Amino acid sequence: MTYDNIEEARFESRPNRFIAYVSVEGKQEKVHVKNTGRCRELLTENAAVFLNKSKNPKRSTCYDLVAVQKGSRLINMDSQAPNKTVQEWLEKGGLFPDTVSVRPETTWHNSRFDFYVETAEDKIFIEVKGVTLEQGDVVLFPDAPSQRAVKHVTELAEAVREGYKAYVIFVVQMENVKYFTPNRKTQPEFADALLAARGAGVQILAYDCKVTPDSMEIGQSVPVKLSEMEIAAEPLLSWYDKNKRTLPWREDPTPYHVWVSEIMLQQTRVEAVKGYYDRFMKALPDIAHLAQAKDEELLKLWEGLGYYNRVRNMKKAARMIMEEYGGVMPEEYEDLLRLPGIGSYTAGAVSSIACGRRAPAVDGNVLRVLSRLKGDGRDIARQSVRDDVTEELWRDMDTERPGDFNQALMELGATVCIPVGAPHCGECPWEALCAAHREKRELDFPFKTPKKPRTIEEKTVLVILDENRAALQKRPEGGLLGGMYEFPCLSGHLSRRQVLAYLKEEGLSVLKIEKLADSKHIFTHKEWHMIGYAVRVDELANKKNSGDLIFAKKQEVRDKYPVPSAYGTYLYNFLS
Repeated sequence: MTYDNIEEARFESRPNRFIAYVSVEGKQEKVHVKNTGRCRELLTENAAVFLNKSKNPKRSTCYDLVAVQKGSRLINMDSQAPNKTVQEWLEKGGLFPDTVSVRPETTWHNSRFDFYVETAEDKIFIEVKGVTLEQGDVVLFPDAPSQRAVKHVTELAEAVREGYKAYVIFVVQMENVKYFTPNRKTQPEFADALLAARGAGVQILAYDCKVTPDSMEIGQSVPVKLSEMEIAAEPLLSWYDKNKRTLPWREDPTPYHVWVSEIMLQQTRVEAVKGYYDRFMKALPDIAHLAQAKDEELLKLWEGLGYYNRVRNMKKAARMIMEEYGGVMPEEYEDLLRLPGIGSYTAGAVSSIACGRRAPAVDGNVLRVLSRLKGDGRDIARQSVRDDVTEELWRDMDTERPGDFNQALMELGATVCIPVGAPHCGECPWEALCAAHREKRELDFPFKTPKKPRTIEEKTVLVILDENRAALQKRPEGGLLGGMYEFPCLSGHLSRRQVLAYLKEEGLSVLKIEKLADSKHIFTHKEWHMIGYAVRVDELANKKNSGDLIFAKKQEVRDKYPVPSAYGTYLYNFLS
């Protein structure tokens, strides 16, 4: 698209949307502004502007103001230029090589779209938006609220539902920009409408333009980032590439390795998991070995990690994989959700990290990081909030590196945007983007409803020993610590006299009784407050009511019998 008669001038003032005063060779001239937007950041005092002289001698203004110099960048601000430029481009086959016809200004239902295009196979509606607002090499639309723009975008989505193809093309009336994003601050309704339209199948494109004082033509494709998360992805991934920790499961991220590591990492620190992971992989290197493992072997491998139902469910899932998937772990998110013990977080992690599928993995780290990024004060303990965040990530997360994107969010939460104490904002790739940091309210987010107080259970633990063995009993298979082994444990805090009376009733000949250190163990919903006694007896084998007691040597306890970490203080006493 070209202009016939361009002259350079200097901008002076703009009394209203339609006219401006400029200086042409030292003479003040009233000109028509071919853009009714605000353009305040463009039309600054003494800025170089370019005027197209009208061929109509009867006009009240002799010139149209069509372009402006902003720093080193020449910006076309003629609101009619984008449609003219796109029409020329479409007719040359710029977007659709097999274009049959291009018809401008086409009415459909209650809308009048900029173009109707037919190709050999498709019928297409196109809406064009010119973009002149630039901030730090990022271009935004609109610069003022536009209900017409919202209406057109919404009705393009309706056209898609009726079988048409539909496009919104943002014509960036300048060159060399980073990306396009909707101006959510000015009109959040338009930003939301664009996201909804894209979800409905409308293609959202942006192109920069080669601009001279007397011409404009479509240039290069410009990245489109419709959401805050799409904007945040690039600095996040760049930070992750430079700062990610070396972890054993990242060295060979097969579905099995990722699955085992993610289950172990639930409620457990990374450094603590490393040793467990290596030991588990040596014993059970693949799904087939896991499926065939004996329960006691599994629990022994898991000893100290807690939440033992996790590993039981892993075995159930492994058997299901062997039976229904031929021993190969499924890759799709929906298939992974069918497996016992795998919820939305683990399914997303395995599918994205190991298989490259686009699926979010939302855990506490992710909820905390995103609540701070957005200044989101909703209660992250509510399932509805977690569901909303998950849905937003399904819509907005990085498409090219979904696994790295998920791991980067987790890494950021684990090492920078930490859960306890002040976050390390100076090390954060989102320092300039983060709402909580901008408002200096980092510790106000996330909001989480305080948990109900845990119930407290008092227990007395008996480490009953003869010359070389200790008494253990197996807990019931169901419920807390099911199937694990423990020292005999009595309800309440018993005195030495009460313990001796109990042991006498059990038929044990006590040689010595010694008070052990008190201990406390915290579960999700309860606390065990324990006192303990080391009891030396004549011979355990002579106990008259041995019942389900097992008499185990130290090496057997180390190698064979899984004892939960709740008894760590008393286990250490025995083994040492």
